[in-house]
Amino acid sequence: MLNNQSTLKELTLRGMLLGALITVIFTASNVYLGLKVGLTFASSIPAAVISMAVLKFFKGSNILENNMVQTQASSAGTLSSVIFVIPAMLMMGYWQGFPFWQTLLICISGGILGVIFTIPLRHSMVVKSDLPYPEGVAAAEILKAGNDESAGSGVKEIATGGLIAAVVGFATNGLRLIADGASLWFKGENAIFQVPMGFSLALLGAGYLVGMVGGIAILLGIFFAWGIAVPYFTSAAPMGADADMIGYAMTIWKTKVRFIGVGTIGIAAIWTLLVLMKPMAQGMRQSFRALRDPNAKNTDRTSQDLSPKAMIYITLISVALIVLALYSFLQPIGIEPTTAMILIVVCSLLAFVIGFFVAAACGYMAGLVGSSSSPISGIGIISVVITSLILMLIGNATGLLDSADGQKFLTALTLFTASIVICIAAISNDNLQDLKTGYLVDSTPWRQQFALIIGVIVGALVIAPVLEILYHAYGFSGAMPREGMDASQALSAPQATLMMTIANGIFSHNLEWNYIFSGIGLGIILIIIDMVLKKSSANRLALPALAVGMGIYLPPSINAPIVIGAILAWLMNRHIENYAKHNNKAVGELKKKAERYGTLFAAGLIVGESLIGVIMAFIIAASVTSGGSDAPLALSLDNWGTTAEILGLIVFVTGIGIFAQRILKAKKD
Repeated sequence: MLNNQSTLKELTLRGMLLGALITVIFTASNVYLGLKVGLTFASSIPAAVISMAVLKFFKGSNILENNMVQTQASSAGTLSSVIFVIPAMLMMGYWQGFPFWQTLLICISGGILGVIFTIPLRHSMVVKSDLPYPEGVAAAEILKAGNDESAGSGVKEIATGGLIAAVVGFATNGLRLIADGASLWFKGENAIFQVPMGFSLALLGAGYLVGMVGGIAILLGIFFAWGIAVPYFTSAAPMGADADMIGYAMTIWKTKVRFIGVGTIGIAAIWTLLVLMKPMAQGMRQSFRALRDPNAKNTDRTSQDLSPKAMIYITLISVALIVLALYSFLQPIGIEPTTAMILIVVCSLLAFVIGFFVAAACGYMAGLVGSSSSPISGIGIISVVITSLILMLIGNATGLLDSADGQKFLTALTLFTASIVICIAAISNDNLQDLKTGYLVDSTPWRQQFALIIGVIVGALVIAPVLEILYHAYGFSGAMPREGMDASQALSAPQATLMMTIANGIFSHNLEWNYIFSGIGLGIILIIIDMVLKKSSANRLALPALAVGMGIYLPPSINAPIVIGAILAWLMNRHIENYAKHNNKAVGELKKKAERYGTLFAAGLIVGESLIGVIMAFIIAASVTSGGSDAPLALSLDNWGTTAEILGLIVFVTGIGIFAQRILKAKKD
């Protein structure tokens, strides 16, 4: 703990303005990245470095002020998780765009409840817990080392990675000069196999942050999907003589194998909740004790949370916003007032109760493995299934399920409710991680909680406009805003597609339950293996079932560079260890420097490629609205496909080399 912090300013106007600016930029980046590949990046660490670099030019800046900036900006990496559900409203044809006020209310109400629900857990899960909180501890270390030189160096790493990824992203998505991936397809009798590769530097950076355990699990998922499941199904039902091999294999993967991944993800999330029942119960007991004694005050600044009275008022306001959002959603439908009231009450309760339980689960998981690895997608699946089943009962009782329009409406209402739960779960992840950082730098908890609420509001204001721009520029898989658009450039929004498929399948009674149950069986086996590995290796080895499920579910060209990034992290770590031992240097200190360089450069790669995607969206939108092309900057080169793939591979390998070089700078310092 740091001493003599009581006189330092924490919440300042300049800090709040800087935090809002970083939040806007990182939220836009995360929305794009999440829609494209189904991943978002944690923004706490890059936000902390940027804050130190900027505020050093102002008199009186300090570590606590920088911590408030990163706390506020960290919401950008988490609240944008709403895109894991909400684009499904367009994919199913229920929305034609993103209504600003409804999207805003979803994000604000869910995000603020995510903060409130995890405040009672701070003492047991942060102060008195030995959970590692990897991202929270890393952010604290960067803040502690935040002298002028280190802040400048950190910004340099982020800027270098960002510039490289932006240039490559522009050549790939703008000029269409470089391919974004390549795959080797071959047949063994009737079985079809794929060896995939993607060339995204942002995903390379994401893989570095995921680490070797997650990378191996994802690789296992890829192997299961494309080395076992797809070959089995294609061998059992050979394609027609005139069929396209690649198209046929992809259809098998989308309609069968992906649902195995769904089952694996779902059971992994449920298992996580079961494991966390004890800390959840502890948190609730603490919360109720605080509410019974609302006048109790802690004089220690570093132990002061938002008061129970403030928490009650904020909770009531958030619930009122949920009710308002649902009323706005139901108003144009024209159903009976009594039925509408029942649906509003039931969906509000579902969002609140499910959100309350998943808040503890996600907060605990964030402490265990970090926010980036927390099972947000699995939480979304659980909320969609529970909400669908309950609304199905109401639909049968009220006659809403008797028509196709009623079925479509209930599916959309399920997704709308689940999007609120996703916001609660995502911000729950973030709040405890930030509170760990604050605990380590001697910050005031209630001020951090207030800063995060500000970040939620700012991020919520940005999400709907960015979604609207990206939709009209690129379109989503299965939901193109205009005829004649290039479907290959559509944003895949993989989790939203999954949520829509599950909700549709439940209401139409045609969900592929056999494949989902197979995935559940696979998940149970993986959970048992994971438990055995952890027990036999003292938690050094693990096989997270959730990551295996994502390896099965996500497109292989997305998973492959993540695995490469994870392998790169492992190789660099081993190299640094060996170098330190052979040169009589402190292993721990050298590894910490190398990890810092790697983390910041990886964050730069992710931010650079994501931002160029957002900028390209503005350019495409401007071109389309003026009657121009969907690819206004693309170079029309004949017979360029193979050359583009070779160039993509060369650039990707070069990027790996530069990444490794930046990490190895730690040896020279």
